[in-house]
Amino acid sequence: LFYTVTYAVTLGIAFAANLVTLYFFYEMLTLVTLPLVFYTMTREAVLASRKYLYYSLGGAAFAFIGLIFILSYGHGTTEFVLGGVLQPENLGGVRNTLLFVYVLSFFGFGVKAALFPFSSWLPRAGVAPTPVTALLHAVAVVKSGAFAILRITYYNFGADFLRGTWAQDIVMTAVIITILYGCSMALKERHLKRRLAYSTISNLSYLLFGAALMTPLGLAGALSHMVFHGIMKICAFFCAGAVIKQTEKEFIYELDGLGRKMPKVFGILGIASFSLMGVPGLCGFISKWNLAKAAVLSDNPIAYIGIGALLLSGLLTGIYMMAIVIRGLFPLAEVNYGKQQVQDPNWYMILPLIVLTVFIVYFGLFSKPIVLL
Repeated sequence: LFYTVTYAVTLGIAFAANLVTLYFFYEMLTLVTLPLVFYTMTREAVLASRKYLYYSLGGAAFAFIGLIFILSYGHGTTEFVLGGVLQPENLGGVRNTLLFVYVLSFFGFGVKAALFPFSSWLPRAGVAPTPVTALLHAVAVVKSGAFAILRITYYNFGADFLRGTWAQDIVMTAVIITILYGCSMALKERHLKRRLAYSTISNLSYLLFGAALMTPLGLAGALSHMVFHGIMKICAFFCAGAVIKQTEKEFIYELDGLGRKMPKVFGILGIASFSLMGVPGLCGFISKWNLAKAAVLSDNPIAYIGIGALLLSGLLTGIYMMAIVIRGLFPLAEVNYGKQQVQDPNWYMILPLIVLTVFIVYFGLFSKPIVLL
């Protein structure tokens, strides 16, 4: 029931015609996903749900400030209009105040998008069942925060109003720090689902990097990565869920040799890992290429640093993702499973993985249905 309601609320965010409606569904999303986090009712799940609730409500409070200012200085409207609803010539001495409010809104909505330093709730939420973590980390929750940032940047405050200001410098710097923080933490994390959670923190900030570029190409790159990251990360989480379901092993050091027993799952995880790295021919390369191209053409010095962060993140992603696959397929020592029968799951679990893999490859070769550049 809560799963269905979550998707309905997410659609409300996606099709909201103004900031008030988006904010309403954004708050509703917190309430309907909270039971999914504490579903198991363990101590860890309850603590994780509290942290998720406190962070989400605190972020929403900052975002609400932005809503009030848009309503006050946007000629009484919060409609989404490409280019924004503010008229700089009529703002007088409140320009810097509005820039400050934009930064507050960016970080407020960025809480759900796991923007550093408000990202610690996401790895903690990994105690939830795997389908829930896939929902939180790849589709509904984190993408709602990123989508809201895209909306306020391009359709409320306006990219022309923000571009070249100190507000842009602050949010872009925060995004670059988050990219590097997420992949660095994923590299040292030993729990399988938490490693994927830190990977989400890093990879989702690619999307925010496109928003912070405040150019049409940046918007296109962000939207393409929104779709492609969802496909890649759901595939990776489903693979992790299949491993945990079949073996009850959750730590990476326990996965030695499992790839030989579960070749289908680990083979698909390998493809998802290559895509997350940005290997050409897979969809992850397309969105990263679009973002790097937009950064080069933005003529923003900080954006050039962002390109370096994307490249370093791709390298670290290759290390922490392929380490899982290599340990599974090429163990350093012979593994004794005892009486445990380890094998690939049945077709109920394999079929969704195959479908997601087809999407990863198809959009890597034919991205025109999604990317019109």
